[in-house]
Formats: sequence, structure tokens, C-alpha cells
Amino acid sequence: MTTPDWTELSRRQRRREVVGTTVAVALTWALLFGIYYVVPFTDRTAAESLVRLVVAITAFAAVLAWQLRRVLRADRPGLRAVQALGGVIPLFLLTFAGFYLSLSEASTTNFSEPLNHTGALYLVITVFSTVGFGDITPQSDLARIATSIQMLLDLVVIGAVVRLLTTAAKTGLGDPPSHDDGSPPAGIDPR
Repeated sequence: MTTPDWTELSRRQRRREVVGTTVAVALTWALLFGIYYVVPFTDRTAAESLVRLVVAITAFAAVLAWQLRRVLRADRPGLRAVQALGGVIPLFLLTFAGFYLSLSEASTTNFSEPLNHTGALYLVITVFSTVGFGDITPQSDLARIATSIQMLLDLVVIGAVVRLLTTAAKTGLGDPPSHDDGSPPAGIDPR
């Protein structure tokens, strides 16, 4: 049995699908932020903090790859892409928040003030959103390098990850991916 097309669904069925997606994203956020606030970040050295960051970035890449596969195979790839974004972006932010918290625990001189879970999360969201209030700033070279890396990766996440998931959703819907000018890729007949 095939899944009905989105346009074939009743208004009530579409609403149910959207609510289900919203609930899935909310539960993902609750789980991720709950874990973040429970995990102790008591690294004793910057090296331990770096190991934590490398492991977390590797986990992020694995989750992103898994989510891309799920979008491509989904009955509703557009909604699945929304769920994927709702999971990978907070995971990315929490990866750096955990690292900043870990650095702060390793040495209180890494940032302009000691960070707790909320302070580290606030810093990472401030950097991600490019607001940069300046109330919490990196003070050590390692903290500045890490923040610079986050800034560069923010651009990748905002651009490439969103593009990847959007393209995967279009592919899952059966729409051939197109070039930026809207033309189909070479070898694909638009008819």
C-alpha cells in the first residue's frame, strides 16, 4: 500500500502530520537539553576538552548522515527534513556548549567569567546567531580558536546542512535536484 500524497490528505490528516512533527521536535529538544543539563563537564585539562569536542563532532556528523538517509526514505520527506533540522541544529549547538563548559571547568581563565550550563548555552547561541553581546568572551587562545571554529562551522551548518536536508527532501519527493539558477542537472530531462 502506498502512502497518499500530501495533497490527497484531508485537512485534519495534514494537521495531524504537522502536529506529529512538532511533537517529535519538541521531544528531541527536551531529550537533548535534558541530557546536556545532567551531564557533568568536569574535564581537568584542555586536552580532555578537545577529546570531548572531537567525539561530539563525530557524533554530530553520524547523526546528520543518519538523518539524511531518513529524509530520503521518508513518506513525508519535507516533514522529516524539518524533524532532522530540529534535531541536528540543537545537537550542534550543544556540542559547542558542552565544549565551552568543559573549557571553563578546566580553567576559569578561558572565558571572561566562569561558565555554568546556562552560561555556556547562552554563549554558543549568541555566537551562532551572530549577535555577539560581548558579555561573555573567550580569553585564552584555545577558547578563541574554538569560538572561531564554531563561527566557521555555523556558516556550514546554516548553509550546507540546510541545503543538504532540503535537497534530500526534494529528492525524496521525487523532484530532481536543480542548479541554483533553477535548471535541472545535466542529463535530467525536465519533461
